[in-house]
Amino acid sequence: MNKLNPLKFGIIGCSRIARKSVIPAILKSEFAELEIIGSRTIEKSEKFSSEFNCRKNGTYDDVIFDDSINAVYISTPIGTHAELAMKAASAGKHVYCEKSSTDSFTSAKEMVECSKNNNVRIMEGFMFRFHPQHQKVQELINNKKIGNIDSFNGSFGFPSFPEGDIRYNKELGGGFLNDSGCYPICASRMIFDEEPLSVFYHKYNHPKMDVDVKGTSILIYKNNKTANITYANGNYYQAKYDVWGSDGIISLDRAYSVPSDFITKINLQYNIENSWNGRKNKIIEIPATDHFLKMIDTFCMEIAGKIKSPFNFEEELLNQAKVMEAHRRSSDTGKLIHLEELN
Repeated sequence: MNKLNPLKFGIIGCSRIARKSVIPAILKSEFAELEIIGSRTIEKSEKFSSEFNCRKNGTYDDVIFDDSINAVYISTPIGTHAELAMKAASAGKHVYCEKSSTDSFTSAKEMVECSKNNNVRIMEGFMFRFHPQHQKVQELINNKKIGNIDSFNGSFGFPSFPEGDIRYNKELGGGFLNDSGCYPICASRMIFDEEPLSVFYHKYNHPKMDVDVKGTSILIYKNNKTANITYANGNYYQAKYDVWGSDGIISLDRAYSVPSDFITKINLQYNIENSWNGRKNKIIEIPATDHFLKMIDTFCMEIAGKIKSPFNFEEELLNQAKVMEAHRRSSDTGKLIHLEELN
């Protein structure tokens, strides 16, 4: 492969995930380059930039209108994503946007339309999709190691965030469906490799703040396949899924947020004969992988036309946003929502 000119990134938002995972991955990537960091205040962007030896800093607008950058990474509160993404796209910048990309299907469509009109790409940052453990799971499924798959069970939850965290701010797109429930929802779509037909969702709101902190949903897929999703803020840490088939189960204990030095394990349970004694168990180790780095490399090389991503960025953003919208409507109405009702 010919040497690529690095995609020059501007950072919009000085978040924890930007500091811990995304900016370090940009610095490690041979296909990306950190150019400028922006925050709501010059003081914060200046402090953040000094941590990473970034020579330029400024406001969000300073990043968006910087002619030296090709792409922006947006890690501000979810409720601000749509406006910032469309402003950046209108300025001719490719957009890598933190998940959830937005808090409505309408704004997701506007974001994608704006990107297309300005001939730039937009990607929602579900980094876990780029971890090789999921490719191995799909290989096991395709090779019929657990027979015909019937259901997906996914959960993601963690201890409570402190009061005052932006996740509790409804006006900024807060709530944990947007923050954590989105992961197993996305994973079920990835594993089944199709879109659900319908969604039924129930949530539990914080007693003081008008945002969801726990929820559960059932997604109905073709051929009577189901996905059972649970998420929670204020529980024992869980980040797992399992896939149940006619002849076995595949389980991941660390499916979503995986440190770059963490060796993941796939637990494969299967039958060699139809009896209790015929049950076998196999652990498959997957080497430590920086899935943020893999995502950034894929984003950059897809834009450069050097590789084709395993999925279309814009279609994936829209499909995920549509399923998330079905969850919100189901909660509002107390009814099962058919995806074909949304357009």
